[in-house]
Amino acid sequence: MGKKAIRMSMDVNSRLRNTKVVFLRPRPGWQPVNIRELWVNRELIWFLGWRDVKVRYKQTFLGAAWALLQPVISMAVFVAFFGRLAGFSKYSAIPYWQLTLCGLLPWQLFSASIAGAAGSVIGNSALITKVYFPRMAIPIASLLAPAVDFVIALCLYGIVAVLFGVLPSRWVVTVPLFVLLVAASSTGSGLWLAALNVEYRDVRYIVPFLVQIWMYITPIVYPLSLIPLRWRFLYGLNPMVGAVEGFRWALISGVAWPGSVIAGSALGAALLCVTGAFYFRRAERNFADAI
Repeated sequence: MGKKAIRMSMDVNSRLRNTKVVFLRPRPGWQPVNIRELWVNRELIWFLGWRDVKVRYKQTFLGAAWALLQPVISMAVFVAFFGRLAGFSKYSAIPYWQLTLCGLLPWQLFSASIAGAAGSVIGNSALITKVYFPRMAIPIASLLAPAVDFVIALCLYGIVAVLFGVLPSRWVVTVPLFVLLVAASSTGSGLWLAALNVEYRDVRYIVPFLVQIWMYITPIVYPLSLIPLRWRFLYGLNPMVGAVEGFRWALISGVAWPGSVIAGSALGAALLCVTGAFYFRRAERNFADAI
């Protein structure tokens, strides 16, 4: 063996002696969320999310146009059936198309996010059983693809508003705050569903039904004014109520500030996030065996 090979061998041995060995063992009971570990693995989260975006639009005929067609078609259906036939439009002081389109913007972000998060752990089973990384990164990364669709749909609303001569309120700058409310609700719900789906595989059949029911208890096709004042805080514990009404308040001039609803929704979103994160952390130690 030459001198160069000997020096390389000694260097490798020296590095191995100085390498810190970490043994990973599942911990019993409830575990706190390791924010630092998620931050260290932020590039992995970005990679997984960007992979979902590319898969979403790969070999599609219309591509990103689906993000525009979905809210437009849904709005047309709601206007025809709920606005005209059911008569919900007479309860709204603003144009019914604007009421429903503003409600669909946060709703489609939420529904697509929890649908993607629910099956994310099962969909990445090969990755989970081979290497270690914070498992929470998978459902969090699944929120990126719906976020891209949301940005496209928000641009669509801006174009439609300009064409109809509708100006947003001066509080339009608060839209990112309500996006954060939707993100918190999506994350909490997604963590719950992702963990439950590993243990109970029929959760994937329940999710579409759950999303449909959740939509009808959220004021998308009807205005908040139909809910009595004394029940609005309790009704607002559904975090999507505050998100939808917050979008309408920020994007439509003349809409009253839904204070009690926003407070209830912020509380509901916080409860979803905290309980979802702790349940996911408790369940993740069995993921590799259950999958």
